Amino acid sequence: MSKSSTKVPIARTRNYATIIYPESAPVDWIAKLEALHIPALVSPLHDKDKLPDGTLKKAHYHLLLSFGSVKTKKQAEAVFNIIGGVGTEVVNCLSAYARYLIHMDNPEKAQYSKEDVVALSGANFEAVSYIPDDDLNIIRDMIRFIRDNQIISFSRFVDLCANNNPEWLKILTVKKISLFFFQYIKSLAWDMKGEFNYETDRK
Repeated sequence: MSKSSTKVPIARTRNYATIIYPESAPVDWIAKLEALHIPALVSPLHDKDKLPDGTLKKAHYHLLLSFGSVKTKKQAEAVFNIIGGVGTEVVNCLSAYARYLIHMDNPEKAQYSKEDVVALSGANFEAVSYIPDDDLNIIRDMIRFIRDNQIISFSRFVDLCANNNPEWLKILTVKKISLFFFQYIKSLAWDMKGEFNYETDRK
């Protein structure tokens, strides 16, 4: 095949972002977006961001779209045009951009609440923005609680989390972390009682 007949493949990806300025977007832009049934995360209104000289930036929203299949930048741009989006950015890391919606990893920037993130069409901010390292301090608290209260039953610990601490329960449902706690409680039971029944307690 000659060079002249070789086609350069068009770059495609699932995740794109844009910026929405309230004064230039349609009043019902969120409703228009929701009608498209594309999983989307909308940041809180960024109205406290500052330029390097200290002046406030124009208030804006960050919008993250996660298509069900790969799209070209032009296809994403067509969606953003419907809702008044400014610019079309290819998102290389979904979790990093989701965290940027509230400046989670940028303490030098204005901070926004995750409670104000709007999730549309099945998007889940907690799931997308979750990074295990965020929970190391919480995991330490969980370990301390298990040891201080001499908990030697994994099922009892799960029940305690379910009834009293939803944040701990969320962490515990991560496969690798739940396995870690199961093994930790099993080991603690063995240390404390010397009579841990592996065949019974692992069920």
